[in-house]
Amino acid sequence: MPTKIEWANEVWNPVTGCTKVDEGCRNCYAERMSKRLKGRCGYPADDPFRVTLHPDRLDKPLHWRKPRRVFVNSMSDLFHKDVPHEIIGSVWVMMEACPQHQFIILTKRADLMRRVITGYLLSPLPNVWLGVSVHDQASADERLPVLLQTPAAKRFLSIEPCLGAVDFAPRPDTYSWLQNTVVDFTPNGQKITNIPALDLVILGGESGPGARPMHPDWARSVRDQCQAAGVPFMFKQWGEYCPPRQLSPEEFRNWVEAGTLMWDDRPQDVPYKVGKKAAGRLLDGVIHDGE
Repeated sequence: MPTKIEWANEVWNPVTGCTKVDEGCRNCYAERMSKRLKGRCGYPADDPFRVTLHPDRLDKPLHWRKPRRVFVNSMSDLFHKDVPHEIIGSVWVMMEACPQHQFIILTKRADLMRRVITGYLLSPLPNVWLGVSVHDQASADERLPVLLQTPAAKRFLSIEPCLGAVDFAPRPDTYSWLQNTVVDFTPNGQKITNIPALDLVILGGESGPGARPMHPDWARSVRDQCQAAGVPFMFKQWGEYCPPRQLSPEEFRNWVEAGTLMWDDRPQDVPYKVGKKAAGRLLDGVIHDGE
């Protein structure tokens, strides 16, 4: 199914349904959507967000002629404890059979992902990206090191919804999670090179009912750390809230003329609820698309 998600153009859901694990799940869009679809499209009428297997959807990628960037299980978590390992293996086989597509897998269950991949010897596939979803420092401290220890051809981090600052220099160490140090032995000694540890960092504010605002300094800090480490950064969205100075000139003018935004003494970084569409994707006037 086509999607408007900025970092994918297709979703593939051989599994639907999930359970909440942290504060970032509070306003889960997938749960909200499943309730709208209950009793239809394979979502159980009694509990639409129950983990549900859809083996009839496993071969869908074989029928896509043009190469696509596919979000795997946008309505679930492939590494949920209720997803049988056989299903995960079948997903792996299908991704290997479709090298023309890029498959993007995102989980909050980093430990389960590592155990399944290493325990079942699932080989890293060149067309598969593995990522973890975090929302603040504590969740990043828990999941990012596990991701970096998981065999993968491509790794990425999603900080969405961003509910707090994230510093990539773990305590008590001084190195950054964003870089790997490679040591090459040469006839003249050692050559030390720092290379990016992640292939992409995505960051976005929260949208939908009950959305919580994001401070621009949280986004700026991650942007700056990624730039310093040479890691591509994507600013996905502000979400429902946006500081007035972060709006596009056109949207800023529209909201001022409507009387919603006032010229006063408030700090420029105070967010207003303007809606996802108006808030847009500009961070300090720049679109960051994973460059």
